Amino acid sequence: MQPYRIIIADDHSLIRQGLKSIIRQDPSLQIVAEAGNGLELLEQLGLRHADMVILDITMPQLNGIEAVAEVRKRHPEIDILILTMHTNSQYFYQAIAAGAHGYLMKDDSDAELLMAVNTIREGRSYISPQLSSGVTDEMMTAFRDQGKIPFVVLSKREKQVLKLVVQGCSSKKIGTALDLSPRTIDHHRASLLKKFKMKNTVDLVNHVVRNAVLLSDE
Repeated sequence: MQPYRIIIADDHSLIRQGLKSIIRQDPSLQIVAEAGNGLELLEQLGLRHADMVILDITMPQLNGIEAVAEVRKRHPEIDILILTMHTNSQYFYQAIAAGAHGYLMKDDSDAELLMAVNTIREGRSYISPQLSSGVTDEMMTAFRDQGKIPFVVLSKREKQVLKLVVQGCSSKKIGTALDLSPRTIDHHRASLLKKFKMKNTVDLVNHVVRNAVLLSDE
């Protein structure tokens, strides 16, 4: 049987080495490449065929969720497993909405990793036991297929402004809190509306709250 080919992307070399050691325990799995960031991952996918990518969320140059979206766009046939330290459910839903097939924690066991890989290989979704309570395959499919939480790249400042907008603060109050002029805040508001493709602030706030858009500074 042809081996199931995997590319690993993580900015920590020790993590990559550990993953390779675990995956090699299963002779039906083969590591064909590794990458230190999202851009390197996309480059590797252009050079060699892979059946799955395993990647972290927090990576330089192109983070994991952005990379998932690009992989799905360029190589829709490839399976995607997120392997991360982020237990926040908002990261999980962002990853699934972007197109990931599974979500595993870095402190899950070696056996969990192999189980996740083989479960996804069989065409099913896989969620870390630390997050799986209350999350069904149907829910994951709905997020992935309908894209109800589109991933929008925001600067740290835009996230700060958006948090205060959601709290109902005026441009003047936000400017005072962030030591910026109201005009600068209005510029950020306009940028946020454009990025989220919303017509007004009310729609923007409703969208952010309804879809639990990720607003952390991480």
